[in-house]
Amino acid sequence: MALYPSDKLYEETAFVAYHFHWSHDEIMNMEHRERRKWCDEISKIHRKLNDAPDNPFDVFKKR
Repeated sequence: MALYPSDKLYEETAFVAYHFHWSHDEIMNMEHRERRKWCDEISKIHRKLNDAPDNPFDVFKKR
């Protein structure tokens, strides 16, 4: 069984807590996959608010 790197765990936890103001316990009780999904969703919100493409290297994608 591989363990998830603690620095990544702290990064994800801080990211979700900062944006959604959820408690440490709420975030730590999530499965890794769910926590990553919330990080992805927050990132999508940021890209949309900043009118940034999903992939900044996809210069041919129409908005």
